[in-house]
Amino acid sequence: MTRPAYSEALVQSGVLTRLVAFDPHVAGTPPLGLDLPDSDIDILCHAPDPVAFAAAVWAAYRDLRGFAMWQWQGSDRPIVARFHCGGWLFELFGQARPVAEQLGWRHFAIEQRLLALGGEPLRAAVMARRHAGAKTEPAFAQVLGLNGDPYAALLTLEQLDDATIRARIGA
Repeated sequence: MTRPAYSEALVQSGVLTRLVAFDPHVAGTPPLGLDLPDSDIDILCHAPDPVAFAAAVWAAYRDLRGFAMWQWQGSDRPIVARFHCGGWLFELFGQARPVAEQLGWRHFAIEQRLLALGGEPLRAAVMARRHAGAKTEPAFAQVLGLNGDPYAALLTLEQLDDATIRARIGA
């Protein structure tokens, strides 16, 4: 059985309207066109009040299959929740910092930019690594020849101009 498009699941979940007070942003592999059959839909939220965020998520999604919610112990103690809706696993991430400053969004933004600059050849190379079992950031790092921690290495590309990034993609 084929699951519906992630955009249909987003509408069915109502997550972008139910959590509008927390500036929800869709990130991850589906909007990049890099998703696999077991990929989830990541929703990043600005949640300066973790109690209010947790209450909103609980009220909206507690009855859905696979619902779970927890708070990280480190950093600024973000709230994470998971549930199934519309044939997809959703993962909500509520952090005190604005979405544009969150590491998940920064990774998504550079991956989106890389794909725009590298086109279908880059997408195909990343997907080949993903099909071989690599997570998204490590797949990009492998294809681009980035050394060290792939999550940190991708962020080093943020400040580079397009010509430098194109040269890196072509190398």
